[in-house]
Order: sequence, then structure tokens, then C-alpha cells
Amino acid sequence: MVLKDPYNRTVSNLRISLTSRCNLRCIYCHAEGEVQPQEQMSAEDIAELMRVGVQFGIRSVKFTGGEPLLRRDLVDIIRSVPPGVESSLTTNGTLLAEKAAELKEAGLARVNVSLDTLRPERYRAITGKDILADVLAGIDAAIEVGLTPVKLNMVLLEGINEDEVDDFMAFVRNKPDLILQVIELMEFNECKFHGDVDSVEQDLNERATRVVTRRMHHRKKYCLDGAEVEVVRPLHNTEFCAFCNRLRVTSDGKLKPCLLRSDNLVDIRGKHGKELEDAFKEAVGRRKPFFT
Repeated sequence: MVLKDPYNRTVSNLRISLTSRCNLRCIYCHAEGEVQPQEQMSAEDIAELMRVGVQFGIRSVKFTGGEPLLRRDLVDIIRSVPPGVESSLTTNGTLLAEKAAELKEAGLARVNVSLDTLRPERYRAITGKDILADVLAGIDAAIEVGLTPVKLNMVLLEGINEDEVDDFMAFVRNKPDLILQVIELMEFNECKFHGDVDSVEQDLNERATRVVTRRMHHRKKYCLDGAEVEVVRPLHNTEFCAFCNRLRVTSDGKLKPCLLRSDNLVDIRGKHGKELEDAFKEAVGRRKPFFT
């Protein structure tokens, strides 16, 4: 059975937050839209969630946080991903070097690494820690073991890293296992560093030798000088909602139909079988575009 919401959008991806904990304190963190999360889900509940999801046509799952690598049972969770479902993970990369091989062996397909600057002093200012070298080592380890393509998530921050787009393109240039994602800042927690994504995208469009429109949110991928760059615009892009195929899951066990809403959650903690199936249907039925 394939689930479609009231706007005829098919749900085929689960984005599961494994923990609200993080070892960084980024100045713009939106915490996956979680509001005062309670105790995190067990590995068993997550496995049941994915099992039921497959029955409704879920084909891919992305694990997020907080920082998912802080979970000691992460490898067990990845091993519980049902056959035929692609699994990926978004991480800050600080713990990735030591765990990349084990994650790959457990069945993880690829990783996204959050990285907003290539300059140590800026990294410390953005995250609160002087450990940029650990992130770069994690990226190298991910490529080495085949957790690819590695997507670098660069949130564009006004007055902080807008001058580093070309530096990032040089970093990924002629490296087919690296893709740069320039991401529009989501305005959570009154963060005032919203960078000018329009000008960045206009520049990329003028310089690109090839432009591809991805089905996911109809976002653009720019190919130029051996670098592959995607622009992710969740706020000033109505197609972000129109082509959304995700159902989010909070770390404390609630189905979250939309990142930008917290008034329509469906509690699934402790639910199994038919009860969990009904919760899935209810959550999909509550999906409403943020942009209407």
C-alpha cells in the first residue's frame, strides 16, 4: 500500500531523528524542529517503525539528530533497516573517522556531513569547538570506505561564510565522491544570519556548463569546472513543499508531518502492528504544505 496525503503527495522517505543530543552548539541549529524532546526512542521501536513503513512504500530512510553518532546502538539500528531500503545519515562528522568502516559494514549507504566553513577559526565560532580537523578526517574516511557520495551541507550564513562558496567548490572539484549542497538558512530561534542564496544561485547558473533539476523539491544541481553543487532552498521555494516525499520522526517517538510545524504530531511511542499502521495513516493525512 502506498500512502498519499490529501495533496496527492506520495510518502516514500522517513527522516528519523535518533537523538536530540549533540556535541556541538551551532549558532543556527534548528534541532530538526523538535520542541522539548523527551526520552529518545529505543532501537527496537525504530526497527518496528521501519518495518511498518516498508508496508506503506517507504524506500529510503535518513538518520539524523542531534548528532546520531552519539548513539551507542547506532550500528544495531542501521542493521535493522529492512532489505531493499536505502539508508543514509546526516552527521557533523566529528566522530565519523573512527566509525565509518563499521557503519558501512552495517549497511549504511552514504552520509551527509554538515560543514559550514573550511577555516578553523570560523568553525570554532560557528560550532563552539576547534575540531575542524576531525570533520575533514571523517570525510576522508567516509570516502575511503564507500559511504558515497558524501554530500557537504554548507548553510549560507550572512557575514560569516558567504565568501567561501568558491573555496568549497575547489574542495569538491574533480572529486566524484563529493557533492556540495549550499543550503538556505531556516529561520528558527530568531537566527539573523540568512545569507543571500539568490545571488549565489544566479552566479552558479551563469557559470555552470550543465544544470539539472532534481525531482526532490525540484531543486537545481549545477555542474561547473569539475564541481557538483546543489542549492537547497526550503523557505523561498514553494516547490519545496509541492514535491516533498518525507515523513519525519522525532527522537522521542512522534511522527512529524512537516519540519516547520509542531501542532500536528502523532505519538507512536510503544505502538506496534495495527496501532502503528493507523498512526502512519493519521500522520500522512495531516500533511499540509507550509506554503499554501
